[in-house]
Amino acid sequence: MPPLSDVRAFRTVLRESKNIIAIAGAGLSAASGIPTFRGAGGFWRTHNAVELATPEAFEENPSRVWQFYHYRREVVNKARPNPAHLALAMLSIPEHRQLVAPDANFTLITQNIDGLSTRALQQVDPGAEPTVIEMHGRLMETICTACGERKPNNDSPICPALAGTEDLVVNRDEAHIPLEQLPRCSAPCGGLLRPGVVWFGENILHAERIDRVIRVADLILVIGTSSVVYPAAGYAQEVSDNGGKVAVFNIEPAGEEEEQDDFYFLGPCEETLPMALFGRQSDTNP
Repeated sequence: MPPLSDVRAFRTVLRESKNIIAIAGAGLSAASGIPTFRGAGGFWRTHNAVELATPEAFEENPSRVWQFYHYRREVVNKARPNPAHLALAMLSIPEHRQLVAPDANFTLITQNIDGLSTRALQQVDPGAEPTVIEMHGRLMETICTACGERKPNNDSPICPALAGTEDLVVNRDEAHIPLEQLPRCSAPCGGLLRPGVVWFGENILHAERIDRVIRVADLILVIGTSSVVYPAAGYAQEVSDNGGKVAVFNIEPAGEEEEQDDFYFLGPCEETLPMALFGRQSDTNP
């Protein structure tokens, strides 16, 4: 049977669910102006942006990698949570969730590194504890390559030498910044800092916690990422194999691979997700 896009049927499943999880991808933040850096348009100068996200790239040319991540930090600093972020934030807060899924727990797992899901939660409820599982880390954190300390860093720019290099990145150019002028640890070690994100070839964060919530989930929302792209595909398949329901929110039409999904909402998730969850497109207040 082809996937359904019946909001009323979806909300019946939502109301009856006990353990709801969401896996979010780049499409969640697209309306906030966060680029994905993938595909034909995902090149910076002669380098594929994805290829810059490796430990080997950082070891070979930390100046180049830091300029790329400085640019991304500046983009995120200007971004704001969109209605899809806010809808998920409301689903995370019990007093709002009980109106649409009164007996359910909810866990948001995001592949995004922009921190917008946590900011949305704090926007909806300033007193809320951060509960988002950020499996790929956070752009606005750093890790010391000497002492290993991970800590938040919202400085703009993160160091004087990177100021203005975001314009070079846009024009597919780069500066040659000496190693000693790149971001450094404030601890006595003074080690070189790296972005606090998970690069290709590294293990995701919070893997055991993710496994636990996947095992008991009876409804998974796959948002802004295809259910044929891993890890989202693996999570959705496991929930389905365990007898749970799968609801996909994506801008690409469902293909044959998605026919196992129970619901498929086609369109920008900042429009489809608030409508499906709370019955409204532009207003996320239930």
